[in-house]
Amino acid sequence: MQKYKMSDITKQAIVIDKLEVQSFEMNVYLVKLHTGDKSGFVYDKNDRPMRFYSSQQIRDLFDLCTVKKAVMVHDSPYDEMIGNPNKPEPSMEMPFSMQQPY
Repeated sequence: MQKYKMSDITKQAIVIDKLEVQSFEMNVYLVKLHTGDKSGFVYDKNDRPMRFYSSQQIRDLFDLCTVKKAVMVHDSPYDEMIGNPNKPEPSMEMPFSMQQPY
């Protein structure tokens, strides 16, 4: 798995085949990038997966990059939290707009 440093991404625009926003509770998002045959999460300056706190923050930080496809993935743990069996279907993947609001 590749580590993408946010500091490197902001220095030069890169081409991203797929930008995957992984949505968690309390407005916390992680971003996984797919470029060519490599994929991995975006890391902060402390070498930890970078947390994003809004969808707009993601759009702003990747504004200079060319993003071919962007999706948001959400996997809800609620069934197993209340004692129901795990869902057989995979995480939900929805289109994610990288277009800046004007």
